[in-house]
Amino acid sequence: VILSSGETVVELQPQFDLICKCPGRGIIISGPAPLDSGFDYYYRFFIPKLQVNEVKYVWHLVSNNDHVCGSANCALALYWSKRLGKCDLVAYAASARSGVVNIHLDEQNQKVLLRGKAVTIMEGSLSV
Repeated sequence: VILSSGETVVELQPQFDLICKCPGRGIIISGPAPLDSGFDYYYRFFIPKLQVNEVKYVWHLVSNNDHVCGSANCALALYWSKRLGKCDLVAYAASARSGVVNIHLDEQNQKVLLRGKAVTIMEGSLSV
């Protein structure tokens, strides 16, 4: 869901009972970052169907240093790249713990590269 601004993303008060009724595993919300923020977009990811109201970090069992959701940014990269006209993006996870991820969309090889501090817990590939 694309909202009008990053501030709206931050201020959103999700209704988890209604999100549970939506198709799919959850809802990603995003909006353009404020112009002077140094970010391209803000986002949050809600998956109450999996008993996680909001993804505050993905690798919490491995490390408390990872505060972003890689899968959400893989989904958002193509949208924001086209909207902003660039392949290198900086996203802000606007959850309570917050975090930053640097993203590169490699359109030629159809890959999204996520950069930042992280711990690899699983590797795989997805064909679309």
